[in-house]
Amino acid sequence: MGNPTEPFTLDPHATLDADERTQLLAFLDTHRRLLNQCLDGLTEEEARRRLVPSRTTLLGLVKHATYVERVWFTEAVTGTPRQQLGLPPKVEDSFVLAETDTIVSIRDAHREACRDSARVLAGLALDDVATGHRFGAMTVRWILLHLLRELAQHCGHADILREQIVAARRS
Repeated sequence: MGNPTEPFTLDPHATLDADERTQLLAFLDTHRRLLNQCLDGLTEEEARRRLVPSRTTLLGLVKHATYVERVWFTEAVTGTPRQQLGLPPKVEDSFVLAETDTIVSIRDAHREACRDSARVLAGLALDDVATGHRFGAMTVRWILLHLLRELAQHCGHADILREQIVAARRS
């Protein structure tokens, strides 16, 4: 089925008879992989291309996914503040690309954040409570469901942006 501490290896189709935690992690892992793959075969310019009025770009989406991994698993679960993690205080700033951000650097950071999330989650049960987020106490189950919803939404954004970028190559 895959290694739960290595990103992008869990297969939801292999979890039909698995427990709820394994199923949630497998679906979450699938969305992590799909979002990371949205950068496959793109140039640096294409990955940074803005096609909507917001700061949303394909590279920015993966950078944001790294941010949410750190916020929801490192900040919320371990209580380590965003500032100490080197994260911007505002979520909208997590889409901002630095000159030094590249497809390779953003993908590597995303994979590392996913590995760190898996390590944080390794010893936790779904009903364990995290208290490090500004929203207050929440179960690990709630965090997993929230991140699954968020990544699914961003995968949809990525599909549309990628489709536009690939179509523009043909024009």
